[in-house]
Amino acid sequence: MSVHSNLTIIDHPVIAAHITRLRDKTTPTAEFRGGVRALGRLMAYELLRDAKTRRVTVQTPLEMAYGIRLKTQPAFISIMRAGNGMIDGMLDLWPEAVAGNIGLYRNEETLQPVEYYRSLPPELPERRVILADPMLATGGTAVAAATMLRDAGATNLHFACLFAAPEGTQAFADAHPDIPVTACALDRELNNKGYILPGLGDAGDRQYGTI
Repeated sequence: MSVHSNLTIIDHPVIAAHITRLRDKTTPTAEFRGGVRALGRLMAYELLRDAKTRRVTVQTPLEMAYGIRLKTQPAFISIMRAGNGMIDGMLDLWPEAVAGNIGLYRNEETLQPVEYYRSLPPELPERRVILADPMLATGGTAVAAATMLRDAGATNLHFACLFAAPEGTQAFADAHPDIPVTACALDRELNNKGYILPGLGDAGDRQYGTI
């Protein structure tokens, strides 16, 4: 893995191949949605690498064996709606996790986030909390969602995205310098409408076949 500022880019050929499919404008909706889900699953594997564990014993068919269990179940939080596909993949990897949703949309004129929904699981202070959104563009929605989670008591917080722009990475680091960010790709820049270049377009629309 290579690190840029507080951003970690996952360097893996399988992830890179999925990212290429997502970029391709000819990729159909079902394949696009499946790619987002697969990347969520792969990212969760990496993000839970240092999860806190406890030692246990289990009875095999032959004898007792030592093993581990997670001390607490993680929480996967989606920034709706585009983040839903990512946390579906995370839950594929670890179904015992709890999940929540934060509804934010970006005002296309001001580029500022507007909240319309919030449903969070209990006991956030005790959990590894992974906040997921495919795009870290201007950083506005990610910053706002992370602030909400901190206000709700989350202390072990991590932001996961598929694509990051330098502008969004900097904005998030300025607002939450102690929250690590993991992405699959760091792209070049934003255009004048706040979309990532080269990016993939609108991740929510492409997942759900809307315009």
